[in-house]
Formats: sequence, C-alpha cells, structure tokens
Amino acid sequence: MTQYPTSFDKEGLLQCARGELFGPGNAQLPAPPMLMMDRITEVSGDGGLHGKGHIVAEFDITPDLWFFDCHFPGNPIMPGCLGLDGLWQLTGFNLGWRGWLGRGYALGVGEVKLTGMVRPDRKMLRYYVDFTKAIQTRRLTMGVADGRVEADGEVIYLVKDMKVALSES
Repeated sequence: MTQYPTSFDKEGLLQCARGELFGPGNAQLPAPPMLMMDRITEVSGDGGLHGKGHIVAEFDITPDLWFFDCHFPGNPIMPGCLGLDGLWQLTGFNLGWRGWLGRGYALGVGEVKLTGMVRPDRKMLRYYVDFTKAIQTRRLTMGVADGRVEADGEVIYLVKDMKVALSES
C-alpha cells in the first residue's frame, strides 16, 4: 500500500517536520516544541477499529516541557488543546503516509471530552487515532477520525469526528 515503514522514531518525525519524508509541499509535522509526539509505534491504511486506517504514537512527559512553565505558574498543566493538536498532527501524518499529496490542514472536530490532566508527574501520553473515513477524489483529500489520549494508561481525552484535509494549493 505504501513505501513507508509502519513505525517512526524521533528522527523520522523530524524528517517529516523538515519536509523530507513525504516531499516538498506534502504532509508535514510541526517542528519542536509544537511536535506533540516522540515516536509513532503503528500506522496503517486499513487497520484500526473501523478498518479504514489507524495510527498510534507516544509522547514522553518530563517536568521541563515548555508549556508547564506558562500554563499555569504554580499549577502546571499541559493545555488540552495541545493534546488535540497532537491527534490532528497524527491524522494528517497518516494521510501523507498513504502517499496522498498536499499540505495538511485541520478542518474541525465534532466533539472533545477532557476527563483528566497532564501534570509534570505523568510519564507518557499515548495517542490513538482510528479513521472512520479516508477520502481521496479528484477534488478532495480528507480523513475523518476518532481519537483517544491516554496518560500513563488512563484515558484523559476522547475526540470524535476530527477532520484533516490535504490541499495542493
């Protein structure tokens, strides 16, 4: 299905951030510190809960991460929007991994439930993205997926109907 491996270490993610993995003008991860994962452990175009593709990634939590100093001083918490952004990043990555062309753009999300927090004493986040639709036509390239974030095995974010598109313009 694809010429790319099914897992990526940090250097592979940084190659994607530099535009070297999928080629210029195609899906790209953000560079640190906005890169919200340290490795991708699984990616497919036909796996997951719905058989339409999935991706699993991990993010190591350390007390010196940039957002803990500013959100909030004296009460450090990772902003929930960064966890959501990590899920969007992975959704777009999966589209590029499929070999689909264009730059990625988050289009929206249907529902977000935050049920826990990421504080500096957490050790690892694990992201799960399961596609419900993956569409590539002459006019539209888009993924729709549900996501889950776990902190040290505890479900803390649930997301429904994330939408990411690729655009060649």
